[in-house]
Amino acid sequence: MRHCCIDSKLFTTNRERLRGMLPANALAVVNANDILPSNSDGTLPMHPSADLFYLTGIEQEETILLLFPDADDEKMREILFTREPNEHLATWEGHKLTKAEIKRISGIENVRWLTEFWSVLHPLMCECEIVVLNSNEHKRAVVEVETRDARFVSALQRRYPLHSYHRLARLMHRLRVVKSELEVELIKRACNITKGGFHRLLGFVKPGVNETEIEAELIHEFVRNRAGFAYAPIIASGSNACTLHYVRNDQVCKKGQLLLLDTAACYANYNSDLTRTIPVSGRYSKRQKQVYKAVLRVFRETIKGMAPGKKPKELQKQTEECVAKELVDLGLLKPSQIKKKDAEQPAFKKYFMHGVSHPLGLDVHDVGITTEAMQPGWVLTCEPGIYIREEGLAVRLENDILITDAGNIDLMADIPIEAEEIEDLMNRRRP
Repeated sequence: MRHCCIDSKLFTTNRERLRGMLPANALAVVNANDILPSNSDGTLPMHPSADLFYLTGIEQEETILLLFPDADDEKMREILFTREPNEHLATWEGHKLTKAEIKRISGIENVRWLTEFWSVLHPLMCECEIVVLNSNEHKRAVVEVETRDARFVSALQRRYPLHSYHRLARLMHRLRVVKSELEVELIKRACNITKGGFHRLLGFVKPGVNETEIEAELIHEFVRNRAGFAYAPIIASGSNACTLHYVRNDQVCKKGQLLLLDTAACYANYNSDLTRTIPVSGRYSKRQKQVYKAVLRVFRETIKGMAPGKKPKELQKQTEECVAKELVDLGLLKPSQIKKKDAEQPAFKKYFMHGVSHPLGLDVHDVGITTEAMQPGWVLTCEPGIYIREEGLAVRLENDILITDAGNIDLMADIPIEAEEIEDLMNRRRP
């Protein structure tokens, strides 16, 4: 792992919270993610299972966590199974975690090698009444490949068809959406690394620079701080920014264009999420600044509305109303178009067509029961935008917000967002 060691108290506490939500006499199993194939004999880099990491801190492939709080033998109430290190693996794949290392990282005392899994599991399956298994239940997920979890569910149900099987995902969504102090500190670390990347770009971006070169500057800043990209970076100049998930990042930035930067760091598997829109030439045109300040006003109003007790859908509606007003003031819509209120295709959606917020954490679009009201401990993005395709112009702004009872905390409040500050920094740092 590149990141510094995390206090095992985080993972011990997370398991304790999950134990308190499990039904009586229930056994829960959580699997690592697969290492996915690419082409020929190639594989993609390992992406740790967010749920497994949340509960154990372990990022190694083929790991399995077993939780059985009501097991008669206290030693069998939490067990971690992992690959046994050997000379062959050390030569070809590198270091594999020892039992001592796993205990230190996770706080789990009973660590077994993976070869023991089925023999250890059988007597526990005979003892339990309910089995709680995992799957990806994110609303926007499109799962076309059979996962390790899915294969495990099938294998276990074939062996033990008469048990009662429950869903773990619903419990994990409720747990993970409320961030502990340790988790917030890790997200803050990711935000601070993102801040360094953005400041680096303010002195680098100018006409003639390629979007690819900008991505390279961010890679340098993130990796040297033991981090990586939280998601595929969006570095979109000019009309490219009107494509919401533009990731080609291969065009030359031209004089007079805006550059939309939706790119942020991931540290210790915890993500940040930032968007800024800056002028390639170092100065916003009158029209660009007009649109920019409209989005900034919506951004600030949205943050004010992020509070415990409010549902995300209510926040979305509030933001849409703010955007609609700004679109009229920008001359893009007429008041009569707004009043028409077409429920299927409201007029503002031509210029603002996406959600304004999503949970953030171990996943960029983190899990959570977003049909329920916000709670203290939620970390949410705030990301309004206006996209004017006919003008080849788009502005989006985004920060990460911690919800508390005492008011919101903007975790990116120290990253420049005022148009004049961005202009000043760009022009002072250029050679």
